[in-house]
Amino acid sequence: MTGDPTHSGGGAGAPDEVVVDARGLLCPAPVIALARAARSLPEGARVTVLATDPAAAVDVPAWARMRGHRVLETTEDGEHLVLTVLLGPAKAR
Repeated sequence: MTGDPTHSGGGAGAPDEVVVDARGLLCPAPVIALARAARSLPEGARVTVLATDPAAAVDVPAWARMRGHRVLETTEDGEHLVLTVLLGPAKAR
């Protein structure tokens, strides 16, 4: 529950896929962890945020909108939220 990103993809030309485990963290920590991970990733990378703080359902899309990224999917599995963000141009980070 550190918010540290875990790289999980990026084979032969595929964009990076990263999971940010923000479970147990409270606002604004999930967004801070997401922003930290996004800084080192290329445009087109997907970042999946796992969060238990209900505020992440609002905060992550707001951050993405302000930075030129897109939230592709938001789901809840009963224990935590899963938000998938597609990163836009590097200048937006």
